[in-house]
Amino acid sequence: MIHVQGLTKRYGNITAANDLTFSVEAGDAFGFIGPNGAGKTTTIRMLAALLKPDEGTATINGYDVLQEPEGVRASVGYMPDFFGVYEDMKVWEYLDFFAAAYRVAWRRRPALIRDVLELTDLSAKRDTYVDALSRGMKQRLCLAKTIIHDPDLLLLDEPASGLDPRARIEIRELLQQLCSMGKTILISSHILPELGDLCNKIGIIEQGKLLMVGAVEDIWQQLEGGTQLVIVVHDRQQEASDFLAARPDIADVELEENALHAVYRGDPDAQSAVLTALVESGFRVTSFAERETDLESLYMRLTRGIVS
Repeated sequence: MIHVQGLTKRYGNITAANDLTFSVEAGDAFGFIGPNGAGKTTTIRMLAALLKPDEGTATINGYDVLQEPEGVRASVGYMPDFFGVYEDMKVWEYLDFFAAAYRVAWRRRPALIRDVLELTDLSAKRDTYVDALSRGMKQRLCLAKTIIHDPDLLLLDEPASGLDPRARIEIRELLQQLCSMGKTILISSHILPELGDLCNKIGIIEQGKLLMVGAVEDIWQQLEGGTQLVIVVHDRQQEASDFLAARPDIADVELEENALHAVYRGDPDAQSAVLTALVESGFRVTSFAERETDLESLYMRLTRGIVS
């Protein structure tokens, strides 16, 4: 769905996007992570054919962003971080305006507007003026506008920015529903735990450079060189730590709040051998599990210069 090769954009002496290369397959939910000023918005605008790159190429659904921008725009639903609202327009008029801009036939518009209002839970606000909506409802309306022409790819720039916790949860659930409908989504966000629940792949960008791209678990394993295990024993925690550290398939062990955090580098199918060895050696194991990878820890590891 997205293929980017060497994409570069400069503003004077500042390189906002520096030789970016990555791909997103159809049906992926791709999280684009980075601090403010990292180049996320610049990259998304280039992918939406709204900004011309200085170097490199990008294709969206088979369309070249430079040679076939109209094809790109027809395939993409773009939701900016900050979007304009139109005073004295009702919700349905706002959606009708954008449907017309996307050249949707007027006969089809009433049904499409009804469908996207129902999907975004805005049916009750159909005749409400746009500028009277809350921040969360405006975000949902912008998402409704983004999907009014039924695009294959959604480019969402900080869709949960400025929302309260309840509104963020509602937006996340809506995005999960769109994923289940087969939409491909590229989403930038600072709310990392929520991206972890939504995205199957991530790309981490800092100072215009893409540090790493891939599935969250694959990136974590590349950093740690193995699988993170969290083991809780009833007592003799230090002895259990020493016992694990002596095993050739355990690379590192740390004791944190009565839990042993161990990096397992053996055969993934033989992981149970660690548990068996602990039990046979008399340790009372109360919990044995793989650590859930959280994006915040992963992000902090990568942006502290470990990859570079």
